[in-house]
Amino acid sequence: MRQSSRKLERLDVVFDDRNAVANGGLVLPMTLAGRLGLRELVEANVHLGDAPGRANPGHKAMALVASALVGGDSIDDADVLRSGRAAQLLGTWVPAPSTLGTFLRSFSWADSRSLDKVAGELLKRAWAAGAGPGDGPLTIDVDSSICRAYGLKKQGVAFGYTKVRGLHPLLATASSTGDVLGVRQRGGNAHTARGAASFLVEVFNRARGAGGAGLLSLRAGSGSYNRNVVAACRGAGVAFSITAKMSPSLRDVIEAIAEETWAPIPYWMEGGADVAEASYKPFGKKGKQLRLIVRRVKPTPGTQLALLSTYEYHAFITDRVGATLALEADHRRHAEIELVIRDLKQGPWAHMPSGRFGANAAWLALGAIAHNLARWSARLGGTTERGGPITLPTLQRRYICVPGHLSRSARRTTLHLVKDWPWAEAFLAALSALRAVAPQLA
Repeated sequence: MRQSSRKLERLDVVFDDRNAVANGGLVLPMTLAGRLGLRELVEANVHLGDAPGRANPGHKAMALVASALVGGDSIDDADVLRSGRAAQLLGTWVPAPSTLGTFLRSFSWADSRSLDKVAGELLKRAWAAGAGPGDGPLTIDVDSSICRAYGLKKQGVAFGYTKVRGLHPLLATASSTGDVLGVRQRGGNAHTARGAASFLVEVFNRARGAGGAGLLSLRAGSGSYNRNVVAACRGAGVAFSITAKMSPSLRDVIEAIAEETWAPIPYWMEGGADVAEASYKPFGKKGKQLRLIVRRVKPTPGTQLALLSTYEYHAFITDRVGATLALEADHRRHAEIELVIRDLKQGPWAHMPSGRFGANAAWLALGAIAHNLARWSARLGGTTERGGPITLPTLQRRYICVPGHLSRSARRTTLHLVKDWPWAEAFLAALSALRAVAPQLA
């Protein structure tokens, strides 16, 4: 231990390598961003009028997306892209954080909606390149999340039902792949279902327009349990399963289910959970009869709940076709959306950086674009984790945040990455696959 400590004390440290790059793996997602035409899409769709930050929106958006890809969760974190020769990995110049802040503050809420159009076109191009579901079925998960904020003067920030001060955005994702299909910024005191129906109509149209030609299904929690969401699904021809809010009438229907119809399902406690099906007319007399699938769970022995009740019920309404047990198991997988929310809130959504609502709405949309670029880069590049989709933090550690050095010889620039990097072979294979994606600049 003493010998090791002495060696470190004799180690000289200087910051003088102008050709070093802190995140050499940025070449992967930024190659795909170039192939999909991200900068050109922003230039064509984002028009900020006479706002101070209106110039060069494509370059600025690229810088904020790249900052999010390397783990940046604030505007100042983009400064890492100005160190060494990191800008060369983006294929463009990198504005100062103060310039990026002015750019974000130039967005009104209406202006931030133009980034939705950019995200939708990127989705269409990525799916056309092979990252989409094609003709197969696509299940969409919708949920909301609280982005905590501490500033008392931030527009739209308020306490919601969770008793946490912040903003309350809506989010829709594609199951199994984790692609973000849509985001919408909302005030912190917004009810979960506020604007959900119109938001879902946009998401359904975007999924169809991007090439999702198969059967669309929606999975949602109890926050989306209302007639408007159901009407939006029916109007778009989308099947749905939505967790029902417990009410006296619903409990009466559940308790009337015959005991012999309950079927046991695997559970950590022997005989601890069963599933049954009934018919139910939600939303009062004007509602239509739907399938009601219920899971009942025995309380854990020895707890207070075991003394107060016999079962805990979890019910959802659905018009989907399929066996009861299969649909119940699939509906529980709605929780997959929490993994996407986790990745976003460990990165760009860790907090909302501005005092202006429009700026935070733009930040939200750019963070979702960065998340999708990372997911598409992994999928199109053939990079997986144990046969499944790789998470954003793992992708950053293994493939993006790789230190390197740029050199130039014979009019060619070479990126030298760390020797004996464990994932070097997969990295080079992914780079070759991404460079083979046909450019889509129209």
